[in-house]
Amino acid sequence: MTMPETSATTAGTVGGTVGGAAGAEVLRPHAEDAFAGELAALAAADDRPRPPRWRLSPWAVATYLLGGTLPDGTVVTPKYVGPRRIIEVAVTTLATDRALLLLGVPGTAKTWVSEHLAAAVSGDSTLLVQGTAGTPEEAIRYGWNYAQLLAHGPSRDALVSSPVMRAMAEGMTARVEELTRIPADVQDSLITILSEKTLPVPELGQEIQAVRGFNVIATANDRDRGINDLSSALRRRFNTVVLPLPATADAEVDIVSRRVDQIGRSLDLPGGLEGIAEIRRVVTVFRELRDGVTADGRTKLKSPSGTLSTAEAISVVTNGLALAAHFGDGVLRPGDVASGILGAVVRDPAADRVIWQEYVETVVRERDGWKDFYRACREVSA
Repeated sequence: MTMPETSATTAGTVGGTVGGAAGAEVLRPHAEDAFAGELAALAAADDRPRPPRWRLSPWAVATYLLGGTLPDGTVVTPKYVGPRRIIEVAVTTLATDRALLLLGVPGTAKTWVSEHLAAAVSGDSTLLVQGTAGTPEEAIRYGWNYAQLLAHGPSRDALVSSPVMRAMAEGMTARVEELTRIPADVQDSLITILSEKTLPVPELGQEIQAVRGFNVIATANDRDRGINDLSSALRRRFNTVVLPLPATADAEVDIVSRRVDQIGRSLDLPGGLEGIAEIRRVVTVFRELRDGVTADGRTKLKSPSGTLSTAEAISVVTNGLALAAHFGDGVLRPGDVASGILGAVVRDPAADRVIWQEYVETVVRERDGWKDFYRACREVSA
C-alpha cells in the first residue's frame, strides 16, 4: 500500500524542479521527480548487476519500493507496506521477458506500485496507457497523423507512436492501467507484443522490434463493474502478482496516516498525524464493514456494496482535513470525517443506507469513546 516520502521538504524541492519555475505549481509530480533524491542516492550506492537499460539493480528497485537505510545514511522511505516477497517477485518478473500483471481489489495501490516500479527501473513512469471502455487499439499499437497521411501517404513521419511502441523502441517500461476496462479485442493487441516482442506495421511493410529493457506492467481488478475478462491467451503472457489489502488495522492506519500527511503537505493542510484518533476510527469502520464483523469478532455485520478500500479511507481523511482547515479550527474531529464515511459506504441509496444506519445504531452507539462520532453520524445521516 502507499507510503509518503522522506521529509516535508522533499516534495517541495523536487517538485519545484519540474518544468522550471512552473514546476513549483505541479500538484502531483511524477514518482521519478518527487523521489529523485532517493533514486539518485540508490544509484550511487548500487554496485549490483543491472539488467540492460535498467537505472537500478533489482535489489535497489526493491529497496526503493520497500524502504531502507543506505550506507551513507540516506533513508529510503517505503512506497509499499506489505509482504516483501510480493515486491521481490514483481521486480524479478520485470527482469525477465515476462510482463507483470498487478491484480487486486480497488484501492490496493496497484497504480502506485506500477508507477514506482517504472520510475525505478526506467527512470520514466509516463509511458502510460489508461484503460477505459473507449480505449482504441491505436492507444496500444500506433496511430496516424492524418494531415501527414493525406498529404504524403503512409510513412514513418506520419506514424504516431503509442506509449507501448516508444517503450519497445527505447527499452523502457510501459504501463497499462485498468487493463480489464479495455475492450477484449483491444486487449488482445498486446498478445503479439508480449509473445513475439514485435509490433508489425503492415501499412509500411515494417515492424518495431523491442530492444532489451522493454517490458509492460499492467494493473487490473475483478471486483468493479464494467470489466472485461482477460483471454487465456493474454493472461498467459503475464506473471500475475496479487496485491492484498493490509493484513492488520495497525498497518492500514500507518498507511493512511502517512499518505494523508504527504497529500496534506502538498495541499498546505494541517498535519494528518495530529488526527491519528480519527484516522484509526475511519480505518476501523471501513475494516469492520468490509469484513462483515466487528473488530472483536462478537457482532456480524452486513457489508455494503462499495469496496471501502484503503485508498477511499485516505480520501475520506484528506477531505476531513480540508474541512477542518477551512471551516474548523484545524483539528480533525468526528464531524469532519462523518460525511466522507457516509459517502463511501452508501453507494446504493436503498440497500447501503439501511446497512449504514444499522451499523451506527448497533455498533457506533454502544462503543466507548465514540459518542461524538455517533452524534456526527446521526447528524449527516438525517
